[in-house]
Amino acid sequence: MTRTLTRDIASHIDDTITMHGWLHKKRLLGGLNFITVRDRSGIAQTLIEDKNELEKLRGMQIGTVLKLTGKAVKDDRAPGGAELHEVTVEVEVPVTEEPPIEIDKPIPHKSENLDTLFEQRVLNLRNIQEQKIFKIRASLVRSIREFLYEQEFVEIDTPKLLAEATEGGTEVFELDYFGKTATLAQSPQFYKQIMVGVFERVFEIGHSYRAEPSATTRHLTELTMLDIEMGFVENHQEVMDMVANMTKQVLTTVYETHAQDLKSLNAPELKLSDKVPAFTIAEIHDMYTKATNTDTTSEKDLIPDEERWICDYARKKLGSDLVYATDFPREAGKFYHKFKENGTVAWGDLLYRGLEIATVPLRENNYEKMIQQMTDAGLDVTHDGFKYYLQAFKFGLPQHGGCGFGIDRLIQKTIGLNNVKEATLFPRDINRLTP
Repeated sequence: MTRTLTRDIASHIDDTITMHGWLHKKRLLGGLNFITVRDRSGIAQTLIEDKNELEKLRGMQIGTVLKLTGKAVKDDRAPGGAELHEVTVEVEVPVTEEPPIEIDKPIPHKSENLDTLFEQRVLNLRNIQEQKIFKIRASLVRSIREFLYEQEFVEIDTPKLLAEATEGGTEVFELDYFGKTATLAQSPQFYKQIMVGVFERVFEIGHSYRAEPSATTRHLTELTMLDIEMGFVENHQEVMDMVANMTKQVLTTVYETHAQDLKSLNAPELKLSDKVPAFTIAEIHDMYTKATNTDTTSEKDLIPDEERWICDYARKKLGSDLVYATDFPREAGKFYHKFKENGTVAWGDLLYRGLEIATVPLRENNYEKMIQQMTDAGLDVTHDGFKYYLQAFKFGLPQHGGCGFGIDRLIQKTIGLNNVKEATLFPRDINRLTP
């Protein structure tokens, strides 16, 4: 008999159907015995009256894999408005050991519970409420892809094993690569710029690795990034507008598609304005200093409290959960950034509900200027790790820009989670390498 998913029971009233799923909950009330079964589509309630069939479940624990055949009966009190009666039970994979957590009850996302949450991740993810986070995440990623495909971006996959830390910085994982030193990629920065010379518009959704010795609520050592690069752009504003429009469309779609799930997770109400407001770093420093009496005017970047403050300001005063911080000082820039004559960088940070989720710069595309900027940064332009990157510039790259966009952070702030690790299936930080 063809398998019927739990969500479809109500469309088979009075029919005999077969379900496959996991035992999710047992309620044995004497004459009336109910079990709840979970599959990929949700949960369903089953009434078991036959003592012989009930006996098959004796000693079976949550997680037991079942095959149930019975009659679909309308019942408005049951999940989905229907349940299964006259049931025949077949235990396909028995589970006799009591699980270390109650799978049918979500672990509260409080700081004191996080160790338990992640240590029991394999089982905790079977909870319906926990699954909602990652179904929303999957929808969000799919919406990103759909937007970029519509804009004629080509999806690429780039190496994660690189020659020594050619991008600069010390926050890299090193490993022995057949007698040579290799590193895990911090980003696909070089490769996505190279590919502008091939496809003009490219993107990648993949893992990046940061050897940051921190265990904060905003950092991971293995993170999922959306990287975008687009060529033949007129100016930096064009790149910023593209990233802003993508983010707004994706958030709108997810909030419409998952309205009930987001509500059950207590996600904040979505507020978006026609145009994402933008303030220069200097303006934010000045506004924050005047509002809080904390002088940040000498900072080259925003401190975390400033990110939260300007986002709160944008939401309350401008009706936007998104806000850009722009015109970073030259000393904050990377060698591949476009430097402006006024001593700033053509670079914007997209902030969302108190957290930076994307860096959105314009790139330097002139070969001679790139060589000079690399030299000024103390980099060895003859290093093998730069050879092919520079070749792309030498043989013609148009003006281009893009972004590095934190998927984990986007999910965290969309749902309203306190820690970015809660938005990650199996998070990695300095304290956790398993499960």
